Amino acid sequence: MFSSVVPYKNQHYADLKQNCIRDKILFEDPEFPATNSSLYYSKPIPGRVEWKRPGVIPDWKEQEWDPNHPGNYAGIFHFQFWIFGQWTDVVIDDRLPTVNGQLVYCHSKQRQEFWSALLEKAYAKLSGCYQSLEGGNTGDAVVDFSGAVSEAINLEEEAFYNNQQKQDKLFDDLLKVFDRGGIISCSIKAHPGERELRMQNGLVKGHAYSVTAVKRVRLGHGLLAYFKNETIPLIRMRNPWGKIEWKGAWSDGSEEWSKVGDAERGNLGITVEDDGEFWMSFTDWCKFYTDADVCRLMNTSKISIHKTWNEVVNFGSWTKNSDPLLNRCGGCANHKQTFLQNPQYLFDLTKEADEVLISLQQRDMKIHRKYGQGENLSIGFSVYRVELNRKYRLHDLLTQSCVENCTYINARTVFRRKVLTQGRYIIIPTTFQPQVLGDYMLRVFTDVDSGCRELTADKPQIKCWSSIIGYPQAVTHVYVHGAEGLQNQDRTGGADPYVVIYCEGKSVKSTIKADTLNPEFATSGVFYRKKPRKPITVQVWNSNTVKDEFMGQVVLPGLPTDNSSLQKLQMMKNNQEKAEGVISLRIVTSTQLTGI
Repeated sequence: MFSSVVPYKNQHYADLKQNCIRDKILFEDPEFPATNSSLYYSKPIPGRVEWKRPGVIPDWKEQEWDPNHPGNYAGIFHFQFWIFGQWTDVVIDDRLPTVNGQLVYCHSKQRQEFWSALLEKAYAKLSGCYQSLEGGNTGDAVVDFSGAVSEAINLEEEAFYNNQQKQDKLFDDLLKVFDRGGIISCSIKAHPGERELRMQNGLVKGHAYSVTAVKRVRLGHGLLAYFKNETIPLIRMRNPWGKIEWKGAWSDGSEEWSKVGDAERGNLGITVEDDGEFWMSFTDWCKFYTDADVCRLMNTSKISIHKTWNEVVNFGSWTKNSDPLLNRCGGCANHKQTFLQNPQYLFDLTKEADEVLISLQQRDMKIHRKYGQGENLSIGFSVYRVELNRKYRLHDLLTQSCVENCTYINARTVFRRKVLTQGRYIIIPTTFQPQVLGDYMLRVFTDVDSGCRELTADKPQIKCWSSIIGYPQAVTHVYVHGAEGLQNQDRTGGADPYVVIYCEGKSVKSTIKADTLNPEFATSGVFYRKKPRKPITVQVWNSNTVKDEFMGQVVLPGLPTDNSSLQKLQMMKNNQEKAEGVISLRIVTSTQLTGI
């Protein structure tokens, strides 16, 4: 994971530390000096700020303070963050801002523990100053610390509290995420003036809570509890203040705990003290919290006992060009004239059905906040099911169906999970408005390799031998919706049909539709035709163990003047006799190779 790490600001920790030890000095970071510019850009800190070096640093290996070898301590630390797809090593000195002898920002409950304050300083350096960290997103921070994939869940909008089935599915998902090392946080929306407002139930609005356990807790006492196997889904939170807890059901000392045996309570580590950590029923959690950030550590190992994922990462930019074929900032689907000018990424699903995870992350711009910039763009993406043989950019939406899109939001990351069927798809990442520029990273996770890649070519390339072998004169899109009234092919009175579209020696074949005489194929192909007067053939076959059986066909001229609306056509046999069944399809032809 850490094999390719780049030094931030070209500062190499080992060299800097060695130089400090050689010169017998403590490191002072010139890239993040102990001045006001490292603290804020517009909101001064009340009180006199003094930068102090802590006297004892319990940390990791050679970084920590060793009383037996004090000369090895050089006042220098380094942390690694996953920044826009790259592990980045950030060096800092150990000078921390204090007012009246107290740390100004993050601090631990133990007065001699400083790792959290040092980590925060390194993160502030990445962002330009401490003030730039204000109003940050918990999920974004976890991604930066771990390289995880973040999913924002709107608990209020999804109304999990009122839907037991959705609630159970969410709990199972969170249980799996937590058991596999993921990080979950939650919060309650706060209106203006309500930030850090304490509610009567003990929860605090506008406040980030970390989830420290997700459990199905066994109810009952003794052996009877094991035989009944009655459980309740519970979730444990921690208030980062280290105090102020939930007062409702399953809170510390509540009567609900009398339903749980001593052994189970011991396993859960139940304590009755105001330490900021508390349990809730999952139903109450869904009811009172409005937002959750779920950060998954994606297992991409080749060998593992747990679910593994194939990951493809693509980097790109929304860029402007006066040529529509070169412009890459077309805005969302509301802007029909320019939408398909955005970047396009193609991927294939070879399994019958596969869960796909898509994460679109824009470059973090917090470091520019001191200049009055640095706010997130409003971004999103759409996923289209396209022709099985498409390999050039999409220029018109004909029968390609949108299978997933997301609400545009000015968040650093937008994420979607979707189960999709076998086929070829295109992801179109966009900003909400056209002509908006920016950089992004697109991560796609599938069960098996999807071959996700950017489509850059608009049409077949003209080569030196094109004048000899020919160059396409037209492009045709064929969509076969389905067939009706096919002939019985087996003893049970059914068939296992599939459709094949043929054009100039090339073909597209659908999956087999089992045991039906009225199949829905929803299959399409796009063909760049050197001989546009040569017809296109659509054939229906019956899958058979010994030999597939021809059921009928239609022959299409494929001319630009042909009917381009959805039509039903009688199938024919090879000898021009009528075959049983009709095919419903749509065919569109253009002499402009960038017309489809």
